[in-house]
Amino acid sequence: MIRLAHADDLLVLQEIERAAGEAFRSLGMDSVADDPPLSVDELQGYAAAGRAWVSVDGLDYPVAYLLADVVDGNGHVEQVSVHPDQAHQGLGRELLHAARVWTRGHGMQRQTLSTFRDVPWNAPYYRRLGFDVLDAGTWGPELTRLMDHEAELGLTRWPRLAMWRPAVPPT
Repeated sequence: MIRLAHADDLLVLQEIERAAGEAFRSLGMDSVADDPPLSVDELQGYAAAGRAWVSVDGLDYPVAYLLADVVDGNGHVEQVSVHPDQAHQGLGRELLHAARVWTRGHGMQRQTLSTFRDVPWNAPYYRRLGFDVLDAGTWGPELTRLMDHEAELGLTRWPRLAMWRPAVPPT
């Protein structure tokens, strides 16, 4: 089940992020795995704004989450993480769908994100869900700043992409 995140979920979201990040070690991306999760205060900002969703188990315990922003007037996926014990069950897809519904419900036309091009559970996964590459020449000023910030953090040691899909699925 997907629901909005509550304040008492936030420490669990940090645990999910740490556990999910460990997969990057297998690709030699230790600095990505070592990157700390957002602080509880930062996560609280997303939860308070209604832009943090969790996938919960039968006991209402979070096992995956997604955070969304508005970037250049589009619903932007800031973070999506699934605990490795719950991987390959469609939880990320369900969370992305919830954020897409939110995007559409707020009158936005696109859902965007930034991701690693060659990480199997990143760009190739998003392509399977209908995302396309958003060429740098078409980025708005906020997405450009976000991508520049990722470069400043050193994330471009591995190729990065911006991607998008329509807020309303094609028929």
